Amino acid sequence: MALQTGLKLKLGQKLKLAPQLRQAIALLQLNRLELREHLEQALESNPLLELDAPEAVSEADVEPRDGTDPVDDFADEYRADDRDEYHDERWNDLPEGFSEVAETPDYDRFISDPAQESLAQHLLWQANLAHFSEQDEAIARAIIYALGEDGYLADDLATLRASLAPEYLVSIDEVVAVLGRVQHFEPVGVAARNLRECLLIQVRTLPSETPSRGLAEHLIEHYLDEVGGLEAAALARRTGFGTEEIDGALAVIRRLDPRPGLRYGRDDENYLVPDVYVFPGDDGWQVRLNRDNDPRLRLNDAYVKMIKKALGEDKSYLKERLKEAQWLISSLELRNHTLRSVAEAIVRHQAGFLEHGDIGMQPLLQKEIAERVDVHESTVSRATTGKFMHTPRGTFELKYFFSGAIPTRDGRSVSATAVKARLERLIATEPVGKPLSDQALVERLAADGLLLARRTVAKYREQLGIPNSARRRREARRP
Repeated sequence: MALQTGLKLKLGQKLKLAPQLRQAIALLQLNRLELREHLEQALESNPLLELDAPEAVSEADVEPRDGTDPVDDFADEYRADDRDEYHDERWNDLPEGFSEVAETPDYDRFISDPAQESLAQHLLWQANLAHFSEQDEAIARAIIYALGEDGYLADDLATLRASLAPEYLVSIDEVVAVLGRVQHFEPVGVAARNLRECLLIQVRTLPSETPSRGLAEHLIEHYLDEVGGLEAAALARRTGFGTEEIDGALAVIRRLDPRPGLRYGRDDENYLVPDVYVFPGDDGWQVRLNRDNDPRLRLNDAYVKMIKKALGEDKSYLKERLKEAQWLISSLELRNHTLRSVAEAIVRHQAGFLEHGDIGMQPLLQKEIAERVDVHESTVSRATTGKFMHTPRGTFELKYFFSGAIPTRDGRSVSATAVKARLERLIATEPVGKPLSDQALVERLAADGLLLARRTVAKYREQLGIPNSARRRREARRP
């Protein structure tokens, strides 16, 4: 048989993120405590980094220099030989980018005691925006209500299916399909049925280029019991992989959360520190970032000067640490700029909420904010998860300001949050001893032009923690 040879031309596209941009994305999704821990580790491991003396500065003044987008800084990799050999003036004068605030807002007058969001509330909010069908949303709600405090699914699939009958006659496969979507809500891995499933869901959502991800998935799937009880060397002998490979996989596994629901557990000693402050000003609502968000990192001049005198491996080590330090400082600046831009866009859109409360909330999707800020929708998701905004109305997670749209009779739309506020107001003013049924509430809302199904009203009432009319009637009769 003759051997045929030839050339083939193949075109394709591949997105490759620069290390700096990957770091900026990773920093953006960290909440305040996670960011502090990350920076503490960076300060301990990198001698080129040090903490600048604290001053009365505001991250609200972080802006890209020379009118350029800070993302452009990541387009070209840093080359020391293109500038002064070891110094870049952009890094030396970085603190100058944080201008002084002449008059600090009086934050104390806005301080409140916000209630911590429960896991169920967090998941129900995501379910409302997931574009489920009516039946699938009912399945999702049943799953969410069946979760334990640690986030694991307490009921089996047959029990969930039975709880939906006779209103919804669903199959096990339909329950499994919705369960898979809920398991990828934030926090990822919630609603898992066991530890192995929880960890596998999380590791499979990691970027494909994550080092040792494949081996970590293999160890979780086949050697989970041994992972917690054996040293890397013993696990290597058991599995046939190298010790260094096992160490890398174990490092990935340690970053996973075995109890994703516990972060939402209530603790009276916990309190929230806002990432963003909103307060009224002469030109409308003003946005300021919490000054503690940025620790004002800077380069250690002594070590920078030492690079010129170092030789061999010492010089290579210091140059690499210098590059890492510069990337981290720039990534922090980009994080603050993005967070502030997203917060300002939200505040401009939700001015009605700031002035009138929930009743003034407008429909808003993450996609709309992404278009206004000119970033990807996933960037908005990272910037709003785990970040809190303090307003005269209280302290809210940034994602609270996103809400689906409810159509009205005249063709306009109102937010689901505003509808809930109207519903709560109707129930609060109902005649004593004569509570309004869900159908009566539908009719009252229809009189205001809101077109809702009775099932939707019942769902919103449950989310508000308000019992049905029969129970309210019984409670009103109690002495």
